[in-house]
Amino acid sequence: MAADVPNKGLILVVEDEEIIRDFVCEILGDEGYDTYALESADKAEQYLNDHAGNVSLLLTDILMPGTLNGADLANLSGNKWPEIPILIMSGHETPESSGVVHPVEFIRKPWSFGQLIDGVDRALLSVKGA
Repeated sequence: MAADVPNKGLILVVEDEEIIRDFVCEILGDEGYDTYALESADKAEQYLNDHAGNVSLLLTDILMPGTLNGADLANLSGNKWPEIPILIMSGHETPESSGVVHPVEFIRKPWSFGQLIDGVDRALLSVKGA
């Protein structure tokens, strides 16, 4: 259970829709997580290049404008930083249909609070349990 995990670390939230990005960060903040939000996979790649050691979880949408989409970001992150678990959320695609090649957790939009928190918990446990 999330409330029992001390020092939960930083969740990098990558979502192009501001209202969803802010909502995700608010929910996770209420659960005791620190978040850092970015509106594109391109900016997230730059952030990870400088701060990957501080990131406990990558939470990304799939469809986003820019050079990279969320699937590209998930693959890049999985290749360069396999220790960072990945949670993908999308209302349009699945990790498989978008070409994600690494094991990830997935929640379909629109999700409930519980589905979001459960997805985060599953993703965090997937690496710790490995």
